[in-house]
Amino acid sequence: MSTRFWCETAWVDGEVATGVLLTADETGTLTSVETGIDTPPTIAEVVPGFTLPGGVNAHSHAFHRILRGRTHGDGGTFWTWRKVMYSVAAKLSPENYETVARAVFAEMLAGGYTSVGEFHYVHHAPDGTPYESTHAMERALARAAASAGLRIRLLDTCYLTGGIDTELSEEQARFGDGTIDGYMDRHAALSESFATEFPVNAPGESFVRVGSAIHSIRAVPAANLPRFAELEGPVHVHLSEQPAENEACQAAYGTTPTQVLDRSGVVASNLSAVHATHLSDEDIATLGGAEANIVMCPCTEADLADGIGPARELADAGATISIGSDQHVVLDALRETQGMEAGERLRSGQRGRFSPAELITSLTTGGARSLDLPVGELAVGKACDFIAVRTDSMRTFGSVGEQIILSATSADVTMTVSGAQVRVRDGVHTELGEISDLYRAAFFALGMED
Repeated sequence: MSTRFWCETAWVDGEVATGVLLTADETGTLTSVETGIDTPPTIAEVVPGFTLPGGVNAHSHAFHRILRGRTHGDGGTFWTWRKVMYSVAAKLSPENYETVARAVFAEMLAGGYTSVGEFHYVHHAPDGTPYESTHAMERALARAAASAGLRIRLLDTCYLTGGIDTELSEEQARFGDGTIDGYMDRHAALSESFATEFPVNAPGESFVRVGSAIHSIRAVPAANLPRFAELEGPVHVHLSEQPAENEACQAAYGTTPTQVLDRSGVVASNLSAVHATHLSDEDIATLGGAEANIVMCPCTEADLADGIGPARELADAGATISIGSDQHVVLDALRETQGMEAGERLRSGQRGRFSPAELITSLTTGGARSLDLPVGELAVGKACDFIAVRTDSMRTFGSVGEQIILSATSADVTMTVSGAQVRVRDGVHTELGEISDLYRAAFFALGMED
C-alpha cells in the first residue's frame, strides 16, 4: 500500500519545482517523485506552501532543553553554565529521561527537523555504576524518538576524563566507562543489541541507528583516540568550542585539538567536528582536505558566547557543513540555519556568504552525510521525510522561491512528515498531543514543576 502527497511547490534536485507528487511505499520510502502535476490526484494529501526535505539536526543533547531560559540571570560563562547543566544531568533516570526526550523530540519535529544526531553521554547511574537493565538510558532515548517519529542516530559518546590528565568529577561519574576498552566493549554491545532490536530493512523504516562520539580532547586521552579510527560509521566530536580547550591542548600536546585528532588517524570523511569555532588555518586545511563534516550550532554558540566559527572557509576547503541545535536555545531549523548566515555576515561584513540553496543543503543533505542517514532529499530511495512551510504568513509573504529559508521560522511549519506519516500538524503532535503538555510532564518528572 502506498501513500501519496501532492505538494504545491517543493525543493527537488536543487531547485523549486511546482506540482510535486510524492509516492511512498509501506516502509516509508519514496518510490516516485513527479513534478509538473498541475492537479492533485484524488487519493493524495494536498500540501500547500513550500515543501522542504526534513531538516537534519546533526547535534543534540536532549536534556539540555531543560536549561532553556534558566541560565541567564547572572550572565556567567560557558563554564558556569556547565555547572547548571550538571545539576540537571544528576536528576536523570531512564524513566524520566524518556519523558523529557519525548517532549524534546516532539518539539524538534514541530521545529522542522525529522532526524537527529543525539550526542549521548549520560550512560550510567549517578554514582557511575551501570544500570541493572542493560543500556537503560540508551533505550529510553530510542523509545522516545521512535514514539515521536523522529529518526535518530544515537551517538554513543566516550567520556573518560574530566579534563586533560584529570579524573572525572563526581558530577561526571555517570558519563564514564572507566577505560577505552570499557567504552569499546559497551559500544559494541549496544550496536549489536540495537541492530537486532531496531533492524533496518529499508531507508524509511527504522527510526533508530547507532554511531559513536568522542566527547572532546578534554575527555578522551590522545593515546586512546586511534581506537575510533577502527570504528565504522559516523564519529562525532566537540572540537575547539572554547579557547580554554585549545590552550589546555596546546599545553599538553603542543598542538591544536584538530591536529591531535589528525595524528591519531581520526580526521576522515566520516568525522563530524561539532562547533569547530577556534581553528587555525592549518586546522581548516586539515578538516577540509579530509572532506570531514562540520556541525555548526549558531544559536547555542551565540547563547554561550563561544564565538563564530569559520564556516565559509571550511566549506571552501572541502568540508561539508551541517546544522545542529545542541542545547536547544531554540528548536527551530529555519532560525538555526539563518543564524549561520547571520554570523558569517557579522564577522565578514559581507552578505550572501552562503546562498539560499547552500543553506538548504546544510540543513538537509549536509546533515544526512554527517549522520549517514537516507534522508535530506525528495528523491526515489530516500525516506519520505519532509516539512511544509507557509508562504503566505506575515513573515513569508512575498518571499521569492528558496529565499524563504531566510524569512520563515518554525511558526510557519504547518506539517512535518517522517516515514510517510504526518507527525506534527499546525504545531500539535498527531499522536502525542500538545507539546507544552509533554513539557509539563517532563518538568514534573524531574521534580522541577515550579
